[in-house]
Amino acid sequence: MALSMLLPRLAGSGTGFARAAAATAAMSATRPAASRSGILSFTRCRRWASSTTSAAPTPEDVNRLKHLRNIGISAHIDSGKTTVTERILYYTGRIKEIHEVRGKDNVGATMDWMDLEREKGITIQSAATYAQWGDTNLNIIDTPGHVDFTIEVERALRVLDGAVLVLCSVSGVQSQTITVDRQMRRYNVPRISFINKMDRAGANPARIIDQIRSKLKIPAAALHVPIGSEDAFEGVVDVLTQRAIYNKGARGEDIVYADVPAHLVDAVQAAREELIATLAEVDDEIGELFIEEKTPTEDQLRAAIRRATIARKFTPVLLGSAIKDKGIQALLDAVITYLPTPTEVKNTMLDIDNNEQVLDVVPYSNQPFVGLAFKLEEGKYGQLTYIRVYQGRLEKGQFAYHVKTGKKVKISRLVRMHSNSMEDVDSVGAGEICALFGIDCASGDTFTDGTVNCSMSTMFVPDSVISLSLTPKDKNSPNFSKALNRFQREDPTFRVHVDSESKQTIISGMGELHLDIYVERMRREYGVDCTTGKPQVAFRETATRRSQFSYTHKKQSGGAGQFGRVIGYIEPIDEDQQAELPHEFVNNVVGGNIPTNYIPACEKGFTDGLQEGFMIGHPIVGVRMVLQDGAAHSVDSSELAFRLAAFHAFRESFKTSNPRVLEPVMTVEVSAPIEFQGSVLGSLNKRKGLIIDTETQEDYCVVAAEVPLNNMFGYSTELRSATQGKGEFSMEYKKHAPVLPNVQEDLIKEHQKKLAEKK
Repeated sequence: MALSMLLPRLAGSGTGFARAAAATAAMSATRPAASRSGILSFTRCRRWASSTTSAAPTPEDVNRLKHLRNIGISAHIDSGKTTVTERILYYTGRIKEIHEVRGKDNVGATMDWMDLEREKGITIQSAATYAQWGDTNLNIIDTPGHVDFTIEVERALRVLDGAVLVLCSVSGVQSQTITVDRQMRRYNVPRISFINKMDRAGANPARIIDQIRSKLKIPAAALHVPIGSEDAFEGVVDVLTQRAIYNKGARGEDIVYADVPAHLVDAVQAAREELIATLAEVDDEIGELFIEEKTPTEDQLRAAIRRATIARKFTPVLLGSAIKDKGIQALLDAVITYLPTPTEVKNTMLDIDNNEQVLDVVPYSNQPFVGLAFKLEEGKYGQLTYIRVYQGRLEKGQFAYHVKTGKKVKISRLVRMHSNSMEDVDSVGAGEICALFGIDCASGDTFTDGTVNCSMSTMFVPDSVISLSLTPKDKNSPNFSKALNRFQREDPTFRVHVDSESKQTIISGMGELHLDIYVERMRREYGVDCTTGKPQVAFRETATRRSQFSYTHKKQSGGAGQFGRVIGYIEPIDEDQQAELPHEFVNNVVGGNIPTNYIPACEKGFTDGLQEGFMIGHPIVGVRMVLQDGAAHSVDSSELAFRLAAFHAFRESFKTSNPRVLEPVMTVEVSAPIEFQGSVLGSLNKRKGLIIDTETQEDYCVVAAEVPLNNMFGYSTELRSATQGKGEFSMEYKKHAPVLPNVQEDLIKEHQKKLAEKK
């Protein structure tokens, strides 16, 4: 549902899953379409014809959509997402044997198909697959947990209808968990919470549920009570059915139901009462029964959990241990029972021809086709484009229209993805995820059948926080630019530019690991060895007080000259407004002292000045320029004259506005054994970190701090040596904050030295 709030769902034709008895047809409908089935998208829709048809959907299509779920598996790094997905694929029959993320057989998990992923034991790219559980088809996307690859989570959640939030039974809610929660809220994605690793020492599900309520600010209650814990974890008791569930067999494939163990009867009853009390606060029907002191039935509770989950007012919490093959089948049952179908997620689009009127997307297959390209990948057969079909049907051989360019493209090959393998299909219905070959587009582009012209909203792309200079060892290698162009198309957070002064190629991304992965991929996939320079932090400059300006630009060299005068002031923009308004130009000129046709030139002069700061050469943010008055000459004034006048006026006034240099500050979360707590705190203080919170969990401590990114380089090596390799940390961009005065002086001197060397 969350995704549905971001993306339009257009109805697609329903030939796939409804007829799933025949495997091929079913697969064609379930194909992991690269567009998103569940996102409520604010799309711009320009309709050449009608955006929808009034015909009722066929019963087959309704039934197919009823038995379809589009879900993502998301969590903090090392919470067990990929391991959970591997079990889901095994129990649904998609794979014949299980391989672990860091398994001794050197095969690796199915969804971690890249060599780099298997070597490092982390997920780098989101991977799509499909499966069938009972009579319900599942499109599943396994996403990375590392903050450096957050764009993969972002674009996956944008096209999904529901998600499974995996939490570690010991670590609980961590920094990236909070980031994923924020992304789910951005795209209105309902979620089920799964507390994994119940076999770990120190497992404490009650504390994790409290963290979900307090840190993620969403009501939650357990649907399971654990039978044993840590190495004695045997299974769970279902609070609704009040039956014990055990996983037997070589890989937990046999489900055994039994009576509740005698010592857990009271705990199960207490958990059921807590569930009812929590639901009473978020669901009207249960609330009325609670007030009347009536006991709701099992069916009433299931219906209430589903309503509250889809409305994003509640998250049911399940327990298990993926590595021990326990609790995954119950999780699959919960996905089907509590997460929404594509028709239960509301998606909208904007009708451009009708003053951007918001229209509802109709998620059935008898509507005009609309799909969203949400992920690109370069494969051995060319560019692979993942599409989410929101409305209508996509068929092999048909023509689709690329809304941005207006080009007509033929769908020559349509596939459904399973990790890095694929299966050809003939058609894909509404709500499905599939992939296309040979389509030239970018991530976030919309495709239609030509009868509607909708542009779906683009996904949120965070700013890069770190840069590296990159130089190929072989200067004549044609693959260098080819690799950079491909990576930019695949990943919107990976940016490349050439420094105008040093002429070096600069790559920017979300963190050291992010850029290291691309440098390594360039070597492996394109045979280009590169040397990297010292990481450069994305500094910014800003004004801290109002500063007046009155500047006259005059130039006379015979004939028509240049003349323009501008009067006004610059001032800082409030910090809480800067996210939406990094800079602003305000025209308060009255009386025509500056002709209106020169006002845009004044604004261009202001934006020219923002590009490169006057202290250390980094962009200027958080400044508002207010133009109050000026003067023009009937002959000598021109757009160029006023553009230069505004540029120089801004530069002069900026110097007197008490300018400050801003640096990116990261939220850093360090986890280490408690005996190393002093070393961890000392290492963060040494790096000018501000300790925000410390928490003790059994024999581990978790320290949260805000640390300047410029001071975090090389921290992973220091932390490992200080904690005997037992410590780990994650960091995420929080904000830009002023540097210390002595640091600002050093940065200015360094910049002036560079300028002097170039003269």
